[in-house]
Amino acid sequence: MSANSPPTIKCNVVTHYIEEQSEPDSQRYVFSYTITIRNLGKGSAKLLSRYWLITDANGKRLVIEGEGVVGDQPEIKMNEEYTYTSGTIIETPLGVMQGHYVMGTEDGETFNAEVSPFRLAIPNILH
Repeated sequence: MSANSPPTIKCNVVTHYIEEQSEPDSQRYVFSYTITIRNLGKGSAKLLSRYWLITDANGKRLVIEGEGVVGDQPEIKMNEEYTYTSGTIIETPLGVMQGHYVMGTEDGETFNAEVSPFRLAIPNILH
């Protein structure tokens, strides 16, 4: 690893089905997701923007892009973490989200921190 290599970012995701806001008869399934972003590398990293691809069980795809997360562009220092909760609505009881964050280093370089695909599913739909 060179001195200029970007920080190592790891993301952990926990999802929840929000039954009280969902309307299955209207193909409306509401999910929250809580993401913890850990900086395991050297130097700090600032979360500049996000990119999400959300795919429901019918193959319908939705792309979401924007600055920061939940109105914030956190700077995550070495060995620290940042956690936030957001949500999405899909038309089926099962879907998948994946994407990345564009991060900035102290040197002004940018890099992508990948978020592995994670499942959006109502309880007990998968055994």
